[in-house]
Amino acid sequence: MNTVGSMNMPEDFRYRDVFLKGKPRHDRYDRFRILHPKMEIGHRAKIFAPFDALRGFSAALLAKDVQYEDRRQQEAQDREETGRRLNILRALTYSRRAARENRVTVSVTYFEPCRDEDSDAYEVRGQYLTVTGICWGVDFETLSEIRIDKTRISLEEILRIESADGLF
Repeated sequence: MNTVGSMNMPEDFRYRDVFLKGKPRHDRYDRFRILHPKMEIGHRAKIFAPFDALRGFSAALLAKDVQYEDRRQQEAQDREETGRRLNILRALTYSRRAARENRVTVSVTYFEPCRDEDSDAYEVRGQYLTVTGICWGVDFETLSEIRIDKTRISLEEILRIESADGLF
């Protein structure tokens, strides 16, 4: 009777013949060895690299590195110019059809308040972001927002609007 580790192998062991063959051995130029070469130790470590024991921890650390600033106040003439540009965009995108035909590309710089509840800047300070894309509509009455691609921006948060097409 043969042994498996420190135990005796039963006679009716299902994989007895496979176990008795032992570890597979391949010649240097064997077809299997050519198709499946031995992996280097440095490459083997990459297999385990994606493992993240503390899911979300690195993202939380990166969120703490964000520099927040106070909201800038626009001067009266800048507010008037922004309003004029919004009226032009509204005239060019008054319907979905007009927005598709005109396809006005703009860059909007706006204030995004801090959404991290653990931060000292939560809803007090924020950061200025710039979105560039096609304007799909300006809504003054109900939602008070502008739609740039899939981003909806409140009109109160807009600092600057620039046209990529030289429209204004």
